Amino acid sequence: MISASFYLSAILLIVFIALSCANDVTVNVIKAAESGAAPVTRDHRYSSHVTLYIKNADGSKTPSGWSTRKSDGAPADQPFAFQPGVGLIEGWTEGVLKMKEGERSWLTVPSEKGYGAQSMGSPGGSGFYIPANSNLLFDIEILGKESDLYKQDL
Repeated sequence: MISASFYLSAILLIVFIALSCANDVTVNVIKAAESGAAPVTRDHRYSSHVTLYIKNADGSKTPSGWSTRKSDGAPADQPFAFQPGVGLIEGWTEGVLKMKEGERSWLTVPSEKGYGAQSMGSPGGSGFYIPANSNLLFDIEILGKESDLYKQDL
């Protein structure tokens, strides 16, 4: 016979795995990068197009009011420059480091790796708003290294 302590250990293991997965940052590719594209690293600044949503408990999404895409409400297409690990939420860095240049993905960031218990922006006002304890959903496209894009414009 299997002992009660075995069942208890199995249940605790399942709960631990479920809780661990709930805090994971996930990346779901919308548009794959070209073959041979460079992975995103902490060594460079990148240019990106981003639209931020709040991920609701039922899986639906609510616009946060922040986007760099004209098609998603920005006044004009205005890429966002960033360097992984520098002045960003933990989940953003963790997620983009799983991406490649030229890739567009849904980046799901749990509250614990986002803004946590801190709200951001102003509710009901102009601009963006992220309620406290919100899970975040970024539609992000890595356009390329900022220095490479600057050279192309010259």
